[in-house]
Amino acid sequence: MEMFKGISLVGNVPMINNYRQKGVKKMGLINRFKNRSQVVTRYKMMTEIGNGYYGWDGNVYRSDLVRACIRPKVKAIGKLTAKHIRKSYSRNGDGSIEINPEPYMRMLLEEPNEFMTMQKMLEKVATQLCLNNNAFILIIRDGNGYPTELYPIPADSAECVYIGNDLYLKFTFFNGQRYTFPYADIIHLRSDFYKDDIFGERLSETLTPLMEIVTTTDQGIVKAIKNSSIIRWLLKFTSSLRPEDLKKQAQEFSEQFMSVQNGTGVAAVDSKADAKQVDAKDYVPNSSVMEKTTQRIYSLFNTNANIVQSNYTEDQYNAYYESEIEPVVMELAGEFTRKLFSRIERGYGNKIVFEAFNLSTASMSTKLNLVQFFDRGIMNANEIRSVFNLADIPSGDQYYVRLDTAKIDSGEGGENDEN
Repeated sequence: MEMFKGISLVGNVPMINNYRQKGVKKMGLINRFKNRSQVVTRYKMMTEIGNGYYGWDGNVYRSDLVRACIRPKVKAIGKLTAKHIRKSYSRNGDGSIEINPEPYMRMLLEEPNEFMTMQKMLEKVATQLCLNNNAFILIIRDGNGYPTELYPIPADSAECVYIGNDLYLKFTFFNGQRYTFPYADIIHLRSDFYKDDIFGERLSETLTPLMEIVTTTDQGIVKAIKNSSIIRWLLKFTSSLRPEDLKKQAQEFSEQFMSVQNGTGVAAVDSKADAKQVDAKDYVPNSSVMEKTTQRIYSLFNTNANIVQSNYTEDQYNAYYESEIEPVVMELAGEFTRKLFSRIERGYGNKIVFEAFNLSTASMSTKLNLVQFFDRGIMNANEIRSVFNLADIPSGDQYYVRLDTAKIDSGEGGENDEN
C-alpha cells in the first residue's frame, strides 16, 4: 500500500528502513506461549470483503443504520486534542508541568503522517474500533528509536505470531498483501475484551442476525414499490379479441388516458369494454418489528435516536459522553503513553493526554458559569473563549488565581493551635 511504501521485507518480518527493533516485554498473560513460533490467534475483521460473515455483502459500513449509530462517537473522538505532558516533582514536593516540551512529539501529535491530521486519523481509528472492536496504529521510529510517524492499519485480518520470544502481529490487507509488525510498535485499541488474550471480541456474531432482519425488510420495501406499479387498471371487453388486439387496446388506453399529456383527467370508453381500477394493496413491513430491531441495534452501539439525530439535551449528551467517549479517551491516553514512551521516560513524568471540550453542546447558562473558573486557575481565557467558538487572544494562555486565597500548610496557624 502507498502509505507503507517505506517497509521492506526481511525474512518473514518487514522492517522499517533505519528502524531499531525494540524487544517486547513478556507479560504473564502470554508467557505460556512465548516459546511457540506458530500462529496462536487469528482475528477476522467485520469489513471483510467476499466470503465474509454477512449474508448481504460482508461490508457492514455500507449500512446507513450502522453508519448513523457510530458517526456521533467517531466525530467526538476526532475532536480530541492530544498533548504531551511532562510532570515532575522536586524533593520538597513542589511540582512543575510542561505542555508539549518536545517539538518532535508535538508535531507527531498534530500531523501523525503525511496523509492525514490527527483528527482524521482518530476518526479512522474510531470507525475501525466501532466496527471491529479492534483498531491498530503502527508506530514508525527513527534510528534512535524515537517515533516519527503514526499510521492506522486498515487490515482485513490479524494474526498473533511469536518469533523467538517476541510477539508480532501479521496483518492481511484488502489487496491481499501481508505485513508483520512487532506488537511493541502497535497502538492497539480494543473493546469487549473478554476471552481472547490479545484481541477484543468480534461484534459480528451479535450484529449479523439484526442486520439480516434490516436488510430483508429493506429489500421487501423495494420489491413492494416496484410491484405496486405493475397493474393499476383492468379493461374487460364484451367481445372476444385476439391476443395482439388485446395488447393493442391496452396500449392505446394507457397512452390516451394515463399519460401526463392527458390534462383533462377524464377517460371515456364505449360499450365494447369496461374499465375497472385495481385497488393497490402494497406490502408494508411490520412497523413494530422494524422499530424493535432498530432499537436493538441502537442498544448494541450504546446510543439512541436522540444522539443519532443530534436532538439531545445537555444531560443526555453528557451521559452518552461518559459512557461511550470517555472510556476511549482513557484508553487512547494509556496506549499512546505506553507505546510512545519507554518506562524510564514515563518514570520522568512523560505521558500523552487527550483533551475534549464537550461543552459545545452545553446550554448558554452553563457556558456563562465557566467564567468563575477563570480567577480560580481552573481555566484560562483562551480555554473559555474556545467554548464560545472565539479565537485565541495574546496572553490568553496565562492562568490567574484570586488573591484572597492562600496555600494550606499542615500544622501551622489556626485558632485552636496552641503551639
